[in-house]
Amino acid sequence: MARLTVEDCLPHVDNRFHLVLVASKRARQIAMGADALVELDNDKPTVLALREISEGLVGPDILNDKTEELNMMPAAISADEMKLEM
Repeated sequence: MARLTVEDCLPHVDNRFHLVLVASKRARQIAMGADALVELDNDKPTVLALREISEGLVGPDILNDKTEELNMMPAAISADEMKLEM
């Protein structure tokens, strides 16, 4: 596979700092079990995320999606539930 560069991804995001946010969020999704949108080629989640961005399959709108963040947060336990467990 050809080497990816920041310049390959910049047409799809505003700037390199925004690219870091988009790529890290998508890589985290892939690492947590989300299906990759590109062929795997034995790549790590970060490389897969950058490939998806460079191909225009993932963009800044991913930052507005809060669903997986809610799934990653531990469930809050009320004081009453804590008493029941004791």
